Amino acid sequence: MACDVRTPGTAATVVDRNWARELRSALLCAALLLVLVLTIDAANSTLTPARTALWTGLSLLLHAVLHPARVTAGPGWLAVRGLGRRRHVCTDLLVSARRGEGITPRLVLRDALGSRVELDPAVLTANPLLWHGLETGAARARASGLLVSGEDVLRGLGERMDRDAAQRIFEASGL
Repeated sequence: MACDVRTPGTAATVVDRNWARELRSALLCAALLLVLVLTIDAANSTLTPARTALWTGLSLLLHAVLHPARVTAGPGWLAVRGLGRRRHVCTDLLVSARRGEGITPRLVLRDALGSRVELDPAVLTANPLLWHGLETGAARARASGLLVSGEDVLRGLGERMDRDAAQRIFEASGL
């Protein structure tokens, strides 16, 4: 039993609509750091090939830290692609959903096949179609008795999304 994970770009695939902007921001930050430190080194006449390599490495490291994960979803699956790996879960086979521990908020999803993904819940709140795909799959998993923990986490996220959507509607209508 496996879910049908298609490659991004198929008609049924939904992608994070903010990913390209976040990627450009990460690249811009890394490039600006590189230009800034190379300019300072050149102005002080201390620019050497070794220092250029050091600053380039530091800029690449900054980009690696800032590089956003690309979240995609399709019928029955959700995938998260980072810089070095791609992970996916079958949303129809979810067994748990929990909040990740740490400084930044994370949503950790695990399916019956042993696959696990971590993503920022803000990606789901900014992309209602991604959330809808996850919510639909989780409802199927719940109905089949697979989703044993984390219903409260998903319910809380759904309530937050509904509250944010209602607030945007009220603001747009001037209420």
